[in-house]
Amino acid sequence: MSAVRIGPYTLQNNLILAPMAGVTDQPFRQLCRRMGAGLVVSEMVSSDMSLWNTHKSRLRMIHEGDPEPRSVQIAGGDAQMLAAAARANVEMGAQIIDINMGCPAKKVCNKAAGSALLKDEALVSEIVHAVVAAVDVPVTLKIRTGWDRSNKNGLIVAKIAEQAGIQALAVHGRTRADLYTGEAEYDTIAAIKQAVSIPVFANGDITSPEKARQVLAATGADGLLIGRAAQGRPWIFRETEHYLRTGELLPAPGLEEVQRILLEHLAALHAFYGDVMGVRIARKHVGWYLATLPGAKEFRARFNRLEETHAQCADIRSYLQECEQSLETEDGQGVAA
Repeated sequence: MSAVRIGPYTLQNNLILAPMAGVTDQPFRQLCRRMGAGLVVSEMVSSDMSLWNTHKSRLRMIHEGDPEPRSVQIAGGDAQMLAAAARANVEMGAQIIDINMGCPAKKVCNKAAGSALLKDEALVSEIVHAVVAAVDVPVTLKIRTGWDRSNKNGLIVAKIAEQAGIQALAVHGRTRADLYTGEAEYDTIAAIKQAVSIPVFANGDITSPEKARQVLAATGADGLLIGRAAQGRPWIFRETEHYLRTGELLPAPGLEEVQRILLEHLAALHAFYGDVMGVRIARKHVGWYLATLPGAKEFRARFNRLEETHAQCADIRSYLQECEQSLETEDGQGVAA
């Protein structure tokens, strides 16, 4: 596939870590980049700067040390507030500003932000023009295919965005009303790709290297956003990039490599958030990594009661050792592991 450019930046490959609130923090972004993502995008930051003084918000605003180009996603429903938030993020080191018009969460949509904006095309136009004019870095946009299935205006919004100077567009193959249920549809993304000349990235249900190839073929998109499938599986980027390039599937990482990646991730979370918050945030990630292993449910119930960083690391080591032994025993009995 030909290299994808966003403004002056040429991406390493066409696989992007989708921004996810509460997930794509700096430790996870750095990890996904090391595991083969061509671009990573920060968690959604509110455009209401009066909310930026909380500890949680300050951690979301750290762009130092992020892999370049540093892309930061902002959300809101007021054009001037979004423009000001874009400028402030650029001053803090953001190199690409991404506007969120794709989040279906009620608390975002009730404030006329996220995918709620798709209902108001005049406001969409006002926002994209204001943000593009406010900063001298590329501005990208994340949308859904429409508000609901009878109001799929993704194509109109895409044209508005291109005319305003948006440099790349990510399209989630669901409407706002679909939330994350049902199957993503790719026909609308294909139509959008045909209608605009800026890079278009497809998003939604890209859960394996094979699915990635199917979605690229179905949409003609320039690249893909991978979100929930990377939770507990950051190596999906490495596997997908290799498969798209060679047609060959890499073997899944063994338990030893999973342990190394997981413990590195935990150490980064503990260092970034501090011990108390780091221990809490580590719980969900550990649950995702180990979800398919034997006895994961029981392990998780025990693990979630641990309060110390070293206890978490020790518990993971002993659990994975048990898994390794039980798999070896099964192997010895001629059962496929």
